[in-house]
Order: sequence, then structure tokens, then C-alpha cells
Amino acid sequence: MESFTLTRKEMSSLLLSLQGMQRQSPLAILQAAWSHTHGNTGAAADSMQSILSLDMPHIIKKLIQGQPFAGFSLQEIADLGHLIEHSNISITSIQNWVKRDFKELFASIKEGRKYSINQAALMFMIDDLKCTLDFVSIRTLFDSLFRDRHGGIDPIQVYHAYAGMFEELDANNDQLFDVAGHASAGGAQDALLEQLVKTTADRTAQGWALSGPCRKAVSNGLVIAVLSVQASYLQDIAKRYYTANVFLQFES
Repeated sequence: MESFTLTRKEMSSLLLSLQGMQRQSPLAILQAAWSHTHGNTGAAADSMQSILSLDMPHIIKKLIQGQPFAGFSLQEIADLGHLIEHSNISITSIQNWVKRDFKELFASIKEGRKYSINQAALMFMIDDLKCTLDFVSIRTLFDSLFRDRHGGIDPIQVYHAYAGMFEELDANNDQLFDVAGHASAGGAQDALLEQLVKTTADRTAQGWALSGPCRKAVSNGLVIAVLSVQASYLQDIAKRYYTANVFLQFES
């Protein structure tokens, strides 16, 4: 059965749309994401067959049908997380984050135990960042990004920013940063990669009205996050090879 996959930029756009911060409706964003991976939705017969065979979580069906949004359940956040390419999020993980590891970030929830757009974005960010940082470091990073001294930057804004950065840095969509095209004679590839990512982060952070020190902290946070997304892709490949290796170890 086919599955529905979203890039991080598509997921962040979907969350922003639910928050009323995007011109496109959630349905339009999902349709565009489907077209991006499956071709033009106008190919009626093939497209209809693909949709009918699609493994579509209930939360996506609700969004397609235009049902009013009143917050997410943890299961809905986990289901959305499963749609993000190279994501390792699970309902067990986010339950542990909410109840123990990041309890202070999720203390205020809506009536009926519903979680907000920003809280969902935080969970998706945690899933990305844990590829490179431990939980203590992630909490410290969040404290540097989301305290009042930064003028009210929201998690969804940061998530959308580094999701967009990743797609900009991976213009050919091979899931690896496009460093080769920027190479100069005698330039070290590792230094070039760092410079390319940092320059993109600095430019992205310029879009927020921040003081100098705050802008630097946000830029550094974007560097960490986008490198974590790159690491998640490599981690996913390694896990798939490990699983295949274990499966193919037949007894002689």
C-alpha cells in the first residue's frame, strides 16, 4: 500500500496554514505535495487508483475534508510525523517527551488534551535535533531560541525556516547539500559546507527583527537544525542497511 510523504517544508507549510499564516489551504498544500511526488493530479485514472490505495492517517482525512482545527492529539502528531521523510518519530517517543524529557514545554495544553501548532512543531524539531544533540543540549538550545529576549519567535517559524533552508541547500533534491557546485579551486569541502550552511542561516535570520546577539543565536540554531536534518537522512540509510543485513543473515 502506498504512503503519503511530505518534506519538512511541506509539513511546516501545512502547520502554518492551519494557523492561518499561509495563503494556501491545508487541502491545497496536500494536493501540491502529492503532485510533487506523484506527478500531475490531472492524470485521472492513475491518480485515482493511487489515492484509493493510499495509506492515509485519519488526521490527513480530516484536513482534506476541511474539518475545523482545534488542536492535535498526540496520536495525530505522531501520525503526521510518520509522513515526514526520514523521520523517526513515534507515539512512544513523544509520550516520553511530554511526560518526562521535555515536560516543561508541554505543560500548557488545550482543553481535552489537545496540543497546539507550536507544540507539534517542537516535537518535530526534537525528532530532528536528537540526531545530533542529547536532550539536555536540545533543552538548552530551545531556551536560547524561544525566550522573550528574541521578541516572540515561535517554534513553527524556526521549523519552517530551517525546512526551507534544507530545500535551498539541496536544490537537486538528492537529500545531500549541493556543495560541489560552489567549490572553488583548492577549497576544502568541509570548510565550504560549513560556510555555505552558515551563510544561508545568517541570511535567513536577517528576516526577523532581532538585535545583533539574538540574531546570531538564532542563526546558530538554524545551522544546528539543518545539519541535523542532513544527519537524519544519513542515519536513515544506515538503519536500513543494518536491518537488511540482519534480515539476510540466514543460517548456513
